[in-house]
Amino acid sequence: MRTPKLLLALALTLITALIATQAGAQGLTVQIVNGVPSAIPITVVPFGQQGSGPASPVDVAAIVSMDLNRCGQFRSLPTSEIVQSPTTGSQIQFATWKQLKQDYIVVGTTSYSGGVLKADFQLWDVNKQQMLLQNSVAMQGSDLRRVAHQIADQVYQKIIGVRGAFDTRIAYITMTGTGNSTQYSLVVADSDGYNPQTVVRSHEPLLSPDWSPDGQEIAYVSFESGDSAIYIQNVATGARRLISARPGINGAPVFSPDGKKLAVSLSFRRNPEIYVIDLATGALTQVTNNLSINTEPRWMPDSKDIVFTSDRSGKPQLYEIPTTGGAPQRLTFQGQWNGNCSISYDGKKIAMVEGNGNVYRIAVMDRSLGGQETFISPGNLDFAPSWAPNASMLLYTADGGAHDVLYSVSADGRVRQQLALAGGDVRSPAWGPYRNP
Repeated sequence: MRTPKLLLALALTLITALIATQAGAQGLTVQIVNGVPSAIPITVVPFGQQGSGPASPVDVAAIVSMDLNRCGQFRSLPTSEIVQSPTTGSQIQFATWKQLKQDYIVVGTTSYSGGVLKADFQLWDVNKQQMLLQNSVAMQGSDLRRVAHQIADQVYQKIIGVRGAFDTRIAYITMTGTGNSTQYSLVVADSDGYNPQTVVRSHEPLLSPDWSPDGQEIAYVSFESGDSAIYIQNVATGARRLISARPGINGAPVFSPDGKKLAVSLSFRRNPEIYVIDLATGALTQVTNNLSINTEPRWMPDSKDIVFTSDRSGKPQLYEIPTTGGAPQRLTFQGQWNGNCSISYDGKKIAMVEGNGNVYRIAVMDRSLGGQETFISPGNLDFAPSWAPNASMLLYTADGGAHDVLYSVSADGRVRQQLALAGGDVRSPAWGPYRNP
């Protein structure tokens, strides 16, 4: 079921439901599989405890350290090599950290009371002996890990100059069981794979999840009625609405940047074409008009153009077309076929699946560098890339042997974090937008 020919056929006919996925009660196992020796050295000292209350239920410093490691920009000092335990800047012995060749150090304390976790932290430049950042983060309920993710976001932004994307969510589809006991689930989790929550369960395939820009809803395809249909579902309440169940294929939904429209691929008029649905009125606008297969639409950030996959040249390639229609422009020429793309927030980078022979890898085309391409996955069967909202990382699906797995990879491909489901497949990742603090 996971041969390249079948994957190609599924992508082009939108019957990717046959390889869709499910989420069980268990979460994903997480493992960083490699690092970057040349990344920025930083130490996140284990946080001290304020007061005499109970200890923090989560290891804030460990989560911050893991976040910074997996983005590829930083290399945090292993806990076993942390020789001192300052909790404030006044306790930092800078000569020690200079000797350990650390550029930055994060120190702090936590307190936990009444279900509320609070962390006070500081970021220091070791070489300049200068405090760069001081702040407090508090959270309650089941989202205590968000305290650490928000600290990592602030550290990332202060040093790199771009908003961090650790305090975000991902969606994916999993599949467990076989035959009549097969179950598919649409799952939402933290960006690092923790805290999974099942949004939809079905004994029929689910596929193609896509987040609304405000992070409140997910569009997806369901085969629960026997045929494909597009739904939008509220993540918090579970309320959902049917968007399209026209005859033929209803697939590949993706929200417009303002969240008011949905680009889809429909075949009710014969071959699959790209359409735009106005979510307020239901009005349908046809974008492409060609006797080929046109699928997998993706909006450009300015909403003026859509990038899509088409086999009009003989094999699947990426094309760009104005949302008002017209003549599409072919974007990809390297590789035997290209498709299944994801576009960065600024429109400069397009991640896609590039196929050559029986090898399918994730490639990133940098449009600001004249379309230069870089492979960021090893293959041989990698697909479904999805950018983080700041384009520092992306998710993709890979053949993990017995089961398909996800990888969260740094934008340069040098750090990969594997997300696997015990006893099942996990596919079709979609990285969500920024969350409100």
